[in-house]
Amino acid sequence: MTLFSRRGTLRTVGAAVMLMAGVSAFAVSAQEERTSVKIGYAVSITGGNAGGAGITTIPNYRLWAHEVNEAGGLELPDGSRLPLEVIEYDDRSSAEEVVRAVERLVTQDEVDFVLSPWGTGFNLAVAPLLDRFGYPLIASAAVTDRAPEFAERWPGSFWLLGGGADYAGALADVLASAQEAGEINGDVAVISVADGFGIDLINAARETFAEAGLNIVMDRTYPPGTTDFSPMINEAQSSGADSFVAFSYPPDTFALTQQAQVASFNPNVFYLGVGTPFPTYLAANGDNVEGILSLGGIDTSNEALMDYRQRHEDFIGQAPDFWASQMTYAGLEMLEEAISRVGLDRDAVAQELATGTFTTILGETTLEDNQLRDLWWTGQWQDGVFVAIEPSDRDGASDIRLPKQPWSGQ
Repeated sequence: MTLFSRRGTLRTVGAAVMLMAGVSAFAVSAQEERTSVKIGYAVSITGGNAGGAGITTIPNYRLWAHEVNEAGGLELPDGSRLPLEVIEYDDRSSAEEVVRAVERLVTQDEVDFVLSPWGTGFNLAVAPLLDRFGYPLIASAAVTDRAPEFAERWPGSFWLLGGGADYAGALADVLASAQEAGEINGDVAVISVADGFGIDLINAARETFAEAGLNIVMDRTYPPGTTDFSPMINEAQSSGADSFVAFSYPPDTFALTQQAQVASFNPNVFYLGVGTPFPTYLAANGDNVEGILSLGGIDTSNEALMDYRQRHEDFIGQAPDFWASQMTYAGLEMLEEAISRVGLDRDAVAQELATGTFTTILGETTLEDNQLRDLWWTGQWQDGVFVAIEPSDRDGASDIRLPKQPWSGQ
């Protein structure tokens, strides 16, 4: 049984609608024998973050709940199963709203577990709250260099997407190799969104690019919500750089791609941030995605991963992204497997997550100091698939293709 309660924002909770996946809803009082496991989350269904959450987070939560309940529910250590009951709130892309919603999930809805929101800042907003209430946090859509510090401060927090230094360092390696091969001149134009994600990435890039012998000839930040990037694109065109890097969020990523085409801006390297590995990015840009670089990527030889991608497309009606979707689903598999071993005690589950080894769509998965470290840091669109290229010496990596092809018709 899947019991979805989409309660929107806290202001509209009185109009809650109970949705069922094929069966009727039921209520369980605290006094009755447990008949379900209650899972809750607050994500950006509306607002500026909805594009990211609607691709990476929400579909994977719904797919996982569906598959768990199709199998009879979450398995417990004694072999019995309990169906999932799911409560979903819209945080409206507001950090204040996500904190209120998570507090309500814990104190009023009394859920057994809380799934993480979308976005670095939102995970950081709820992490201390969940720690205070004794709930584990599996942050599968948060990039932060401070993950080791946060894992120590909040021992029940788990960070699955790496840090800015990981992605910037991998990109520096890619660019340095391209410079050595004579494919780029080593001058780089960089722009970054002025929030936690962008700040982490640009701070790391300034250091790692310099260490790699690259020259940042343009370094600009922009506030979240920026829509006109033409001044920055024009500056990049005149900077002499033949590599362009944007540590961007989905709306920015889409806008930059369109505006670069309008400006006939065709650098040899075109690297964009979150949103680039989305299936909607391919749909919006067609063949023009060829050669574009970004975070993440997939190993197409991983049969378990490719099977998950097909199941996702069959159930959701759209393919998952080529980056954080796989970590999101793998984190849910880890939670499910931990519960099957130790039951529903949250402290025991957190301890199992920290020390256990799990079979996920990524393969055999173990966390290091509450962090997932065996990740793909750089990917590239090649023949309609966003493939992993860095670390280049890892099994499953594809060879990079440079320079990026010119925009269609130019």
